[in-house]
Amino acid sequence: MTIKSFRGHTPVLGERVWVDDSAVLIGDIEIGEDSSVWPLVSIRGDMHSIRIGKRTSIQDNTCLHITHASDYKPEGHPLIIGDDVTVGHMAMLHGCTVHNQVLIGMGTTILDGAVVESKVIIGAGSLVPQGKILESGFLYMGSPAKAVRPLKQSELDYFQYAGLNYVKLKDEYLAEQQQ
Repeated sequence: MTIKSFRGHTPVLGERVWVDDSAVLIGDIEIGEDSSVWPLVSIRGDMHSIRIGKRTSIQDNTCLHITHASDYKPEGHPLIIGDDVTVGHMAMLHGCTVHNQVLIGMGTTILDGAVVESKVIIGAGSLVPQGKILESGFLYMGSPAKAVRPLKQSELDYFQYAGLNYVKLKDEYLAEQQQ
């Protein structure tokens, strides 16, 4: 893995975090315990902060970035991702807030100032526009993302399974690295 300091900030990894050798982490980043960062992920906290919670999986080829402070948006937007979040392959999250127990489908883009409340599933290839709020308890799909239906109980139960499944997998990777 490549970990680079920038503007006096160095990424901080919690206990038992696994980061693939091909991932790049730059700047003001904190990743909570038992989270995982998979191959070819780019996490760039160069002009604002990025916070990733516990048991969160950032999957292959995902790009995480922030919104810098400017005349347009004086305070900018950090990127905040909660606990037990699964970010699917090739997603792009930019200056948004994602609460706990969220499944973000492959190829999804979430833009500046958007907020994804807890217990949400976003279908693959969706676009969450700037400033949009996705309310808890729904499946969202499309471009722009729209609520399709309430989540079923089996889908609500899946959040805990998904988080723990990736914790188990990253633990296997950590064990093999120590051999």
